[in-house]
Amino acid sequence: MDCEISGFAEAWGELAAARNADAERKTEIMTETIENTENYMEEITAPTVQKLPLLAMRGIVLFPNMIMHFDLAREPFVKALRAGAKSDRRVFLVTQKDPLVEEPKQDDLYTVGVIAEVRQVLRSPDGVTRVLVEGKERAAIITAFLENTEKEKDFYPQAEVELLPEVSVEEDREKELTASVRCIKDIFQEYAELMPRMPKELVATVICEQDAAKMFNEIVFNISLDYDAKQMLLEESSLLQRLEKLYRILEDEMDILRLERKLQEETQENLDRSQREYYLREQMHLIAEQLGESEDPAAEMEQYTDIIDTLPLDEASRKKLEKEAERLSRLPAASQEAFVIRSYLDTVLALPWNKSSHTKPNLKRAQSVLEKDHYGLKKVKERILESIAVRTLLPEASGQILCFVGPPGVGKTSIGRSIAKALGRHYERVSLGGVRDESDIRGHRKTYVGAMPGRIMDAMTRAGTNNPMILLDEVDKMSNDFRGDPSAALLEVLDSEQNKAFRDHYIEVPFDLSKVLFVATANSLDPIPAPLLDRMEIIELGSYTREEKFHIAKEHLLKKQLKKHGLKGTQCRIPDEVLYAIIDGYTREAGVRELERTIGTLCRKAAKEIVEGICKKVSFTEVNLKEYLGIPKFRPDEQSHEDTVGVVNGLAWTSVGGVLMPMEVLVMSGKGTVEYTGSLGNVMQESAKIAVSYARSVAKQYGIPEDFHTKCDLHIHAPEGAVPKDGPSAGVTMATAIISALSGRPVRGDIAMTGEITLHGKVLPIGGLREKSMAAYKAGIHTVIIPEENLPDLEEVDETVREHVTFVPAKTLDTVLNTALVPAEPAAEAQTATAELCHA
Repeated sequence: MDCEISGFAEAWGELAAARNADAERKTEIMTETIENTENYMEEITAPTVQKLPLLAMRGIVLFPNMIMHFDLAREPFVKALRAGAKSDRRVFLVTQKDPLVEEPKQDDLYTVGVIAEVRQVLRSPDGVTRVLVEGKERAAIITAFLENTEKEKDFYPQAEVELLPEVSVEEDREKELTASVRCIKDIFQEYAELMPRMPKELVATVICEQDAAKMFNEIVFNISLDYDAKQMLLEESSLLQRLEKLYRILEDEMDILRLERKLQEETQENLDRSQREYYLREQMHLIAEQLGESEDPAAEMEQYTDIIDTLPLDEASRKKLEKEAERLSRLPAASQEAFVIRSYLDTVLALPWNKSSHTKPNLKRAQSVLEKDHYGLKKVKERILESIAVRTLLPEASGQILCFVGPPGVGKTSIGRSIAKALGRHYERVSLGGVRDESDIRGHRKTYVGAMPGRIMDAMTRAGTNNPMILLDEVDKMSNDFRGDPSAALLEVLDSEQNKAFRDHYIEVPFDLSKVLFVATANSLDPIPAPLLDRMEIIELGSYTREEKFHIAKEHLLKKQLKKHGLKGTQCRIPDEVLYAIIDGYTREAGVRELERTIGTLCRKAAKEIVEGICKKVSFTEVNLKEYLGIPKFRPDEQSHEDTVGVVNGLAWTSVGGVLMPMEVLVMSGKGTVEYTGSLGNVMQESAKIAVSYARSVAKQYGIPEDFHTKCDLHIHAPEGAVPKDGPSAGVTMATAIISALSGRPVRGDIAMTGEITLHGKVLPIGGLREKSMAAYKAGIHTVIIPEENLPDLEEVDETVREHVTFVPAKTLDTVLNTALVPAEPAAEAQTATAELCHA
């Protein structure tokens, strides 16, 4: 059954020679064929014109007797499919000339298609319709109706088609048909050998098939051809001509497959050659290792030596590095020791030995940068500007290392970044939180596996200059264990007299850190060792006051959050009174992180309403704030606005700012017992005892029975009993409350006070006046009694507070009592009642 290619060529040549030799005979045969075809067509019933639903196919050609499934997504053709499935299950499938056309016209379609029977229709979850059809008859389009010209509701694409008859093979051309079948079988067998993953069963079926039409179908249905080639075969009515065209197509495919095979063989040959060269090089490398030789030791050593000569090193350091490069040249390139030395030299030479930031400090520019980035912090800004001024006059000066100490969220880290920006230096941050190994600071010896330089030298490498600004963040969070104390390793780093020749354990060569500006941050000074603390200049950043938080939120946080959430100022409006309400009722912190998060919450809620189309802009007010943030988390400070006996408005400092702390004293008949409630610490209890003793010493002066300490019990209470309280600054408050309760004279409700007392009635200075005065202002207090020695601290008090609050300096308790107690005449009855209670 099989025949060789040469046999096919000989047969084809004989056929061509016969055609050329007998041209007249060929003409007669063609004439007879035409006449026979006409007679045959007359005998068959004339093809009827049918109107069927039309489906335009993209890149797919269906043949008669072919069963095929495909996906259908375009809605007009889905309607046509449904219409055909509902009627007689017949549709007309025709291929588009250009698969990319979404809405084809009649000119975009081939003329010849296939009438098919719809076998199955499935609707997938993603909205695509999967169809199974069987081709029946070839047909040609007469007219296609692809557009809904009359705007019919149930319109779908249709076409008037005419059946195309099959032209049978004449008897005298049967040999020609047989020769074509044999040649196609032979070339298909070669095609199958070159085509990867061609099923053997298909090849056997084609070779064994005797019917030419069935063989044609088996080949065309199962090989991958371009849709235009398949369309050309479909349009051919003569089986013999169809086989000839299929043979030409297979010949072209064979040429392509042979070229592909050739390219694959060349690629494989190149790959084999590369692998062979790789193995040979590996063998050469092993031989060089055995002989102790390097592939090119001199060139690598010369490269390192040239770089070393350009560095500003002392003679000892230069000789050490050159010795390491010489050692590397004597080692095999793939040895572990060579890898260690190469990594060491690369790390050392990557340091910025002679690279500096050439920027001239500009005091005005630095001041504008600090003012733009941060609100308030006057002392910090002043100290930074002083340092910049010194470096302007003396660029080589090695200034003091600054350490910013303050509660979280007050801007310690961000102000370090602003310093670098103001000075024009590279900024690098070294986080020391959780560091407990000395090697993290000074590095590991390079003899250890995985050794690396410390964090200081790593920061220098990242900075790329020898005069960056390095921020040592959270310096108080370091700890120590059996691996050493990292804070001790920082002593050399932060000493301007010693860090000129800082030696990292890995680098082993002294590096000059005197040009680096170090800035440290900490939340508390207690964990920092005294020697390390002595090397830094401490700058304390206190908690922000209410006014400072307001300005920071208005000038910085609000703009930042609006930009972060894609909002404009006209779309989300947060007025000043709402910012104050957020600060007072929803945040209580030293910094502004929670305040920023709360503003971000409002921006998100505004963005949601705008996107949902509820409104085009959102304006927050004190009234609707609860709808977005819920009820306030914090209540206003408890205070006494009325003149009350035994109740005094005290002031206290906390880590999140100042608060109003009322102090209450109640006198009862008893045996002189003093009760303390409200979680008072030892220092406050001692202050209470001092206040009682002072009240006994001035009892006669204020009309208090001198024996009250034997016949009256005193109960001293500070509200919010679950909150621990301690400190000496409540002494003035306690003494005033005790004398008021014993004498029966009310205390003015518009006065608050703070101060420590002595047994002789002197008022000693206290701390935190800035925060305490802000708490009094926020609570509506108009007069605040402070120790006289705290008058210089009023310069730090917010300007708004100074304008609305009157400060009364007191040197002794007499000034405090005369200011705070209501005159004795209106209180005579209450005073008599207290005296009677103590004498009862």
